[in-house]
Amino acid sequence: MSLLLPSIPWTTKIPTLMSEKLTMKAGTVTMRDRSKNRKPLQKGRNLSIEAIQAIQALKRVSKASIIHDDVSRGGGGERESLETVFRSKIRRLVKFDMMAVLKELQNQNEPYLALKVFREIREEHWYNPQFSVYSDMIRVLASSTLLKEAEQVFVNLQSEKKTFKSDINGFNDLLTTLIEFGFLESAMDCFHRMQDWGLEPDKTTFRILIKEFEAKGKVNFSSVVKKKAIECYGGGLEFLVEEEEKLAQIQFF
Repeated sequence: MSLLLPSIPWTTKIPTLMSEKLTMKAGTVTMRDRSKNRKPLQKGRNLSIEAIQAIQALKRVSKASIIHDDVSRGGGGERESLETVFRSKIRRLVKFDMMAVLKELQNQNEPYLALKVFREIREEHWYNPQFSVYSDMIRVLASSTLLKEAEQVFVNLQSEKKTFKSDINGFNDLLTTLIEFGFLESAMDCFHRMQDWGLEPDKTTFRILIKEFEAKGKVNFSSVVKKKAIECYGGGLEFLVEEEEKLAQIQFF
């Protein structure tokens, strides 16, 4: 026995998107891609989340011209905002992160921001001066034609009261940077201060100074360095030729 159900006619129409006309007011919304204004933070630099956030905050509130006023004259319209970032982000970083922030800003070609962080680092209780850090800071500034700022950093180096880390390789890098950007007198001053910094010149030190001073016509500087080289190694400075041959072989291969 089958049960017959009465058929119920469907009288209600269900509207569909196809049957309904939806009208929208046309408009165009454009958004500026802010990421195009800055280089991406590169992977593999061992940056912590705190360091990345600090870098992004600094770059977000800063413009080069305003930072220049803040650094050079102690004023500027963005000073309060920068101070807020330094207080809330930078000064809370541990040593490793703060040094990483400095290095990344240098790699990102942000000389003014890097200089501010460098000055902040020099005020930290854990700070110990390093020739390599000074070399990098001077190079970044000089590469951006900020020669006065680079000279001031060298003045900071001369006035350091804390003991430099004994690092002849970092010292030689500093000499190379100074000479490359025309600070020949500063390079010679560093050479005279080596004993005060607990350093002894090696063959690379002499090669850099003698070769570059002679190439730039600073015969008086070169003569002083040669005299010291003879005292250390004697003879006719054959090691200079040996070093040149080694470098030529490395470049060839």
